[in-house]
Amino acid sequence: MTGLRWIAHTYDVEVALGDISTTIGVAGRARVSFDASGDASNAEKFETTAALIPEKLARLKRLISDNPSQIDTVERLKDAEDQRLSVLRAAVERRKRGPVDPDTQIETQHQLVALGTEADALTQEMLGNEERLLVSRRAASSAWFAATLWILISAFAVSLALFYLYYRMLAAELMEREQAEKLARESQKAARQLSTRLLHLQDEERRKFSRELHDSLGQYLAAAKMSLDAMACRSGTDGTDELLNGARSYLEQSMTETRTISYLLHPPLLDETGLGVAARWYVEGFSQRSGIQVNSEIPEDFPRLPRDVELALFRVLQECLTNIHRHAKSGRADVTLRYSPKEAYLRVRDYGSGIAPETLKQFRDSGTNVGVGLSGMRERVRDQGGVLDIQSNHSGVTVVVTMPLADDPAEIARPAPGAIASDVRP
Repeated sequence: MTGLRWIAHTYDVEVALGDISTTIGVAGRARVSFDASGDASNAEKFETTAALIPEKLARLKRLISDNPSQIDTVERLKDAEDQRLSVLRAAVERRKRGPVDPDTQIETQHQLVALGTEADALTQEMLGNEERLLVSRRAASSAWFAATLWILISAFAVSLALFYLYYRMLAAELMEREQAEKLARESQKAARQLSTRLLHLQDEERRKFSRELHDSLGQYLAAAKMSLDAMACRSGTDGTDELLNGARSYLEQSMTETRTISYLLHPPLLDETGLGVAARWYVEGFSQRSGIQVNSEIPEDFPRLPRDVELALFRVLQECLTNIHRHAKSGRADVTLRYSPKEAYLRVRDYGSGIAPETLKQFRDSGTNVGVGLSGMRERVRDQGGVLDIQSNHSGVTVVVTMPLADDPAEIARPAPGAIASDVRP
């Protein structure tokens, strides 16, 4: 912008020089007209125009103050113009007094020509200087413009390079973050698969131990009791030998405990008759053992569900009632089991002290800061595509499990009538 301003300044100087020359010319023509006609209006026009010349010369001097080479020239131009104005005023004053003789007019004309020639020469000199200055300023402006353009181009190129570098760094960071998130997801998936696998292995081990206790240890205990019964009959002391009766009583208790432990590890009713019967059996047995009043809502015609779904819901029921017995300090609980063609629904509620809000929040966010039981419940439900929801307040804890079922109703079978037996009690 500075170069453009200097170029405009040079044009201003040239215009000012032309304006001075034009004004002097107008004043001279007004004097000639007045000299020829004696009309006073021409004299007034001369005075008005002549009064403008000093101001225009002063403006020119201000314009070239930045150029020392022009200062001397403008001073000489001012002197020449002042002399020319003096000659013109003197001629006008003589004409006001009356007609002027030809010799005086000729002498005045010679003086004006000489002074005009000098003023024109000085004006041309100044115009030449300004033209040369304009050329140099144009060259400087072009160089400045080229330099500015190259600076802008370089800055733009650097900006593009920095933007590309930043983009690459951002892309690399995003890729690293995606890889880290992918590894985290894979790790979580692997952990869940491992947890699910461990739960399945645990269930298989429970089923195996339950079968071994029932088929092996239970049979040995039954054989031992029969042997004691036979011994009492042969000795004729049936009902009178305290030691023998005590041994028989201990064997009966051992058989009952063995059967209870076997059923708790893996109730055969779950495989034989389904979740509805097994859940009612377990709730009744739990209520008898713990002294906790359990109100259950389990339909009599609860259908058979897929084996993994039944096992998952039964284990959740076991864990919930175990937690109520161990931690809730609740004298009663509610168990609700329902189904529809699309899903199975389990709800267990206690009326105890509840779970601490921060513990429950951490469990919902990350699944940590809780026991193995709650984590196992969540993994079992998640493995079957279900939803586990735990709500807690000062009046107790409510656990709700919703488990999706197969779309094909044929996969859900009705329970066998009269499936539960009276001796299947813990």
